Amino acid sequence: MILSADAIAELLSNGARDEAGRALDKALVTRHHSGSPHELCALHKVASEFWKDQPEQAAFHRTHAYIYALEAGRDADAETLYISLEKEQRI
Repeated sequence: MILSADAIAELLSNGARDEAGRALDKALVTRHHSGSPHELCALHKVASEFWKDQPEQAAFHRTHAYIYALEAGRDADAETLYISLEKEQRI
């Protein structure tokens, strides 16, 4: 079963990091072929939180979340992600 970004975020917030990591990997691989920029944005945002202790990984996922936010027309997400990437001099 493929979990949604919200379900994975809940696992992560409940301290089930290993389970969240496995679910996140599976969801990202599967959803990259789905054509759903909305869910891909959400998954990459969760992934950036998952990797928050590794700045390069977190930035990689924030960049992808930003691109999918633009594609999905999620202007508020795109703006927030852009600002965070700009502060880190990644844009």
